[in-house]
Amino acid sequence: MGDKESATVPVAVLGSGNIGTDLMIKILRLSSTLQMAAMVGIDADSDGLARAKRLNVPTTAEGIDGLLQMPEFEGVRCIFDATSAKAHQRHAAIAAEHGKVMIDLTPAAIGPYVVPPVNLDALSDNDNVNMVTCGGQATIPIVAAVSRVASVAYAEIVASISSRSAGPGTRANIDEFTETTTAAICHVGGAKRGKAIIVLNPADPPIVMRDTVFCLIEGQLTVAETNAITASVTQMAAAVAEYVPGYQLKHDVQFERFVDVMIPALGRRMTGTKVVVLLQVRGAAHYLPDYAGNLDIMTSSALRTGERIAELRGWDRR
Repeated sequence: MGDKESATVPVAVLGSGNIGTDLMIKILRLSSTLQMAAMVGIDADSDGLARAKRLNVPTTAEGIDGLLQMPEFEGVRCIFDATSAKAHQRHAAIAAEHGKVMIDLTPAAIGPYVVPPVNLDALSDNDNVNMVTCGGQATIPIVAAVSRVASVAYAEIVASISSRSAGPGTRANIDEFTETTTAAICHVGGAKRGKAIIVLNPADPPIVMRDTVFCLIEGQLTVAETNAITASVTQMAAAVAEYVPGYQLKHDVQFERFVDVMIPALGRRMTGTKVVVLLQVRGAAHYLPDYAGNLDIMTSSALRTGERIAELRGWDRR
């Protein structure tokens, strides 16, 4: 558990479903910076609110309107939104009105996309940041790792998750998942063009999250360049694993050379090198099952974001 005696930054979590509850437990167990000031839901009978009460976290079942009436609200520095894209529109406006920083785990993407090891420090002054998607948090660091060595003409990611870990929100927002992740592959990952695919696997027992990253680089890479990409990817994977312990490379980075091949996504022929990276994300099982690595990486990334923003803004200084 984190050193809770030193936790000095009050935060609130909106959403008492799986993601919000897992995030609450992570804050309570792991953070020596963030302090749970309020757990907010709209279902008084939800397991998340019941758990919060048992853990002595102040709660309300009246949504953000209830949060505004809580005495703890004044001291809240940051609000994590684990509700829905539609609800986030209003939540963001209220947070801005009251001077609260918003970390958005929904597909609303009002603020800039943040992937902690890639661009968090540069965006820490923003008052609303978006955590992209689970697939984005898993794969965009790898695209960025390749991009910092060589120009990526096209990047494609395939995120395979257990259908059991895809709740109603995920299923209702498949289009938003692909659009948001695709945009972030370019804006954050550095690829000139991108594409995202999500696969819901019904296997029983459930599979853990698996991700495949393909990057196309124009021209043939030298041995020195392939070595530099391998080192960059390995370093980036270690950086992610610092806050998502179940994140790992499944195989060595692969390189496939090709000559004069038609690339439909680019609409032209190309000679170059395809870089292939295979990943696995196993959840920490703080609240969710360990196969739900897709949800775990979202809450872990949000926690890292909140802690780093608090550090960079000096909130954690007594």
